[in-house]
Amino acid sequence: MPMLGTLLSETRTRIAPVSISASLDAQLLMAFVLGVDRAHVIAHPERELTPDQVQHFAALAARRASGEPMAYIFARRAFYDLDLAVSPDVLIPRPETELLVELAIESEQAHRADCVAADIGTGSGAIAVTFATHVPAAAVYAVDLSAAALEVAHRNATLNHVQIRLLHGDLLSPLIENRVTVDLLLANLPYIASGVVPGLEVSRFEPALALDGGPDGLVLIRRLMAAAPLVLRAGALVLLEIGADQGASASDIVRAALPSAQVDVIQDLAGLDRIVRAVTPLNTG
Repeated sequence: MPMLGTLLSETRTRIAPVSISASLDAQLLMAFVLGVDRAHVIAHPERELTPDQVQHFAALAARRASGEPMAYIFARRAFYDLDLAVSPDVLIPRPETELLVELAIESEQAHRADCVAADIGTGSGAIAVTFATHVPAAAVYAVDLSAAALEVAHRNATLNHVQIRLLHGDLLSPLIENRVTVDLLLANLPYIASGVVPGLEVSRFEPALALDGGPDGLVLIRRLMAAAPLVLRAGALVLLEIGADQGASASDIVRAALPSAQVDVIQDLAGLDRIVRAVTPLNTG
């Protein structure tokens, strides 16, 4: 019977062309197949696998060797301090987006007595579910144009024992139709330029709807901000994730839509522009 260590070595070589962490990937796939932790896999290279285990491992290894992301193979992804379900219907949550969530959770607006937050283009629900977990008193809306994505967001809300209000529709239209106004407007909309998307490895597996931001990557942000004044309460906070080269242009869009707001660009840990933040003025009476 094939030994664990031999299979790991062969699979590491097979995965290496598509992964900078081929050894780790192979170990995690093996741990998944055997129902053990990674430490067990590392400590027992001599373990023999059954034919069924070998077949299962080979099938998963083939998927990874094709370039399929580990998150889709496992149908889950760690994000912030949660474990989220994912599927090919949604973008895989990225660590960069955790900065937006952290800013939202720590904001003054999140702790208002009647806080209402909305996550636009929610996808897996990563932002909405994480925010709702940490700010349980808030009313949280999650909006997406994809009904399949909303099913994943619903699953994540259930898995993490929070209630969010799912709305199907285009950007802010469902909020406007339901006369919902918000203290926090959160969005990680597609911001990759259309011409760039086909050349990206992620476009082979992740949904184009979650990647393509139009000719300059900012079409959806423009449309969102054009309607934003209709849903923002006094003193509302807007947090938008952007591409690393979009700080100036995205903040100009926000300033044009909200001329009285305080607008700045926040950088991530790598020193790259990542979030446009805007705070609308409070009513002065």
